[in-house]
Amino acid sequence: MNVLSRTLCSFWGSSIGKKTIVALTGIVLLLFLPGHLIGNLLVFLGPDAINEYGVFLHEAGHGALVWVARIVLLTCFVVHIVATVQLTRQNRASRTPYAFDATVQASRSSRLMIWSGLTILLFVIYHLLHFTVRVANDFDGPAYQTTLEGHPAQNVYKMIIDGFSWAPATFFYIIAITCLCSHLSHGVASVFQTLGFRSRKASTAIKIFGNLYALVIWIGFLSIPIAIFVFGYGR
Repeated sequence: MNVLSRTLCSFWGSSIGKKTIVALTGIVLLLFLPGHLIGNLLVFLGPDAINEYGVFLHEAGHGALVWVARIVLLTCFVVHIVATVQLTRQNRASRTPYAFDATVQASRSSRLMIWSGLTILLFVIYHLLHFTVRVANDFDGPAYQTTLEGHPAQNVYKMIIDGFSWAPATFFYIIAITCLCSHLSHGVASVFQTLGFRSRKASTAIKIFGNLYALVIWIGFLSIPIAIFVFGYGR
């Protein structure tokens, strides 16, 4: 094992290293969410807008960029969860009976973060199987094909409308996004604290920012299934 490998293993094995990795992968995911939300909200501009967006994503970089983005995001997501789970185990293993009362609040928060994270993981797996791999649906069939400027294209608009017209998918989406935003409200502050940007003076402002960020993401993502399933948008 060379020096670089030993250094990386030592960094990963330390509590500080894991916290830093959780923070850095969290930043990648935090930056991804607003862009993904903006793209999804194009559904409210009609079929052409969201379908053109879908074509752009799949043709950018001759189709390579979307896969690079998926690989980077999935890697960050998996590493984020693994590091968080290992940190939680380390914290519980090192806790003494005398320290338990003083850390009970943090312990509850950690348990909520783990369970919300695992719920999000299940949702991401389902989301990829449903819209990317397209398992157990006919999204690759002729009913979900359209044309844009005379060229064949995937009817992303119809995929979204039909996907959120099914109650189980809609309810699971609402639960997962709610868990995600609960996770975000704590996670944003944790990122600032881990990277050393959270001072006593800035603590309140960071907490407010984290809550507002989570609220905007929550309202934005849930506006789509609610508009479709409850109010019949696009149906």
